[in-house]
Amino acid sequence: MEAAVLVGHTSRSSQTELHAEPYAMKRLLLVFLLFPLMPVRAQEPDIQCPGMNTIEMRWCASKSLEESDQSLRQQLPPAIFENWRRATREVCAVAYAPYLQGTIYPQMVVGCDDRLNRVLLEELQDLRK
Repeated sequence: MEAAVLVGHTSRSSQTELHAEPYAMKRLLLVFLLFPLMPVRAQEPDIQCPGMNTIEMRWCASKSLEESDQSLRQQLPPAIFENWRRATREVCAVAYAPYLQGTIYPQMVVGCDDRLNRVLLEELQDLRK
């Protein structure tokens, strides 16, 4: 037996060892299959707005739009808010159509939507005074 081990052969395994290995593999496979189902904690990136590069600037613009959308959602009836969103997106898409092929286009449209939202928020605030 010692000679077999020296040349890379192993001694014969017992039947219990042969049956234990597939169960271990099944457990390992189960862990990998269930892994995507485990919740993942997403952390917001540590970005100082307005950002230092295109990715950060886009992130900041998106966060700003989310905030202004949320504020409008709280102040407008749902149907009117949806009409407003549809109209501003169409207007901003037309306004920045010359940049459509550029990488800056999405950021320009999101910024336009946010600016229009904020103007409406100011108007709504002025009306409540």
